[in-house]
Amino acid sequence: MMGFSDETRERAREIIARYPADRSRSALLPLLHLVQSEEGYVSPAGVEFCAEVLGLNKAQVGAVATFYTMYKRRPTGDYLVSVCTNTMCNVLGGQEVYDTVAEYLGVGHEETTADGKITLEHAECLAACDYGPVMTVNYDFFDGVDPAGAVKVVDELRAGGRPAPSRGARLCTLKEMSVQLAGFADTREGAVADGVPGEPTLRGLRLAEQHGISVPGFDPNTPIRRKDDPVPATPAKAAPTGTTAPDVKAPDAKSPEVRAAETRQPDAKTPVPDSPGTKIPVDGVAPTPRDAQAAEAAGVAANTPAGDGKPAGDASDAQQRSLDEASASARSELAGPAAASEREAQQ
Repeated sequence: MMGFSDETRERAREIIARYPADRSRSALLPLLHLVQSEEGYVSPAGVEFCAEVLGLNKAQVGAVATFYTMYKRRPTGDYLVSVCTNTMCNVLGGQEVYDTVAEYLGVGHEETTADGKITLEHAECLAACDYGPVMTVNYDFFDGVDPAGAVKVVDELRAGGRPAPSRGARLCTLKEMSVQLAGFADTREGAVADGVPGEPTLRGLRLAEQHGISVPGFDPNTPIRRKDDPVPATPAKAAPTGTTAPDVKAPDAKSPEVRAAETRQPDAKTPVPDSPGTKIPVDGVAPTPRDAQAAEAAGVAANTPAGDGKPAGDASDAQQRSLDEASASARSELAGPAAASEREAQQ
């Protein structure tokens, strides 16, 4: 565990203590964020550190570290600038934003500026299509960016500033962000804040309110229970009907998916898709254990166990003939060069 501070080791112990003793490997994800918070990426030493404290091998840790893109395997700048170039953002100009920033900084995808401030990447999707084109800085959003606005943001970052994101808390460096993702609070002023939903996100809700659209049976005034609230009484169950399945509604009351599934793959519990009130008859009296044992014995006796004889086409004489032919061919090939040499010597 060389190369890591005492604070990191103490935090690692604290992370592992959050999980049951026989589930300590569940701490791997926050531990990877922890080592990234000290080195700026998950180095081979960081992989070894996580493997040692969790009792895993390095291959197991490396498999996880290479699966998630938030774990960087190469030294990364203080600010990871990601520009979405997926379909929606691309149509709105995302690729132009990325190309402009890349040319301005003189770096390409997953490359870092010489001053170590910014690492640039193009992202396939940043899950904010309604604000496109979007750019994130250490995963904090800058919505509706254009090439000039993106350049202004990276200029401020390189000058030591921290531009305010469109939504959420103030910016932090990649290392500061990794500490939070490891599960430790950020005590800096303004480090925690609630983002507000923007109009693009609320547009659907506004239209629903405007046209009086709501989910059938939904009451927006229904209170949300807390953990310490008393559990509401469960309504009493109806008396058993003596059938193997409850009464079913008419087929037209079911969704097409349910009707199709019951039609294609019915089982003993599938109710008859008929008119309301249809019952499935109760099966006859189950056989006694003795009768069941007798039936099982009869079934075993009727199935003769497979023999040890060779299957057809696998006779030993055929196998031997093939081996003899192969041996003769090999001897002929070996003897060929020797015979040729002997003839040359005679001549």
